[in-house]
Amino acid sequence: MTPFGARLRALRSAQGMTLKELARKLELSAAYISALEHGKRGVPSSGLVHQVCDVFGLIWDEAEELSALARLSHPRVTVDTAGLTPEQTALANRLAQTIKRLPPETVAALHAVLDSSTPVAKPRLRRVAGTG
Repeated sequence: MTPFGARLRALRSAQGMTLKELARKLELSAAYISALEHGKRGVPSSGLVHQVCDVFGLIWDEAEELSALARLSHPRVTVDTAGLTPEQTALANRLAQTIKRLPPETVAALHAVLDSSTPVAKPRLRRVAGTG
């Protein structure tokens, strides 16, 4: 699941909206919405993100957050290590090999490390009540 997909599902669930209802409002298929939510589709277009914001009444910070999550929602990521140090290349490879096994606390800690070393903080996926 991608950050955008998780947020889309949370928004839909909070409104008590079914996949079919959201698909009808967005003039898309329920299968496409499901694929977005499950990370089986690529990054949504800015037009689709805007439509989702309209459907859920998201403005200002919430709309910007959803746009930022969409930009971070490539379901398949490739890291080009050409020109990086051997240590950086090893880190990229280790992360690729172990990311599926990392506990949520470790993922959160890695986000914190990256946030502290990056000039612009990246948006974080909000936890939805009842998930875990």
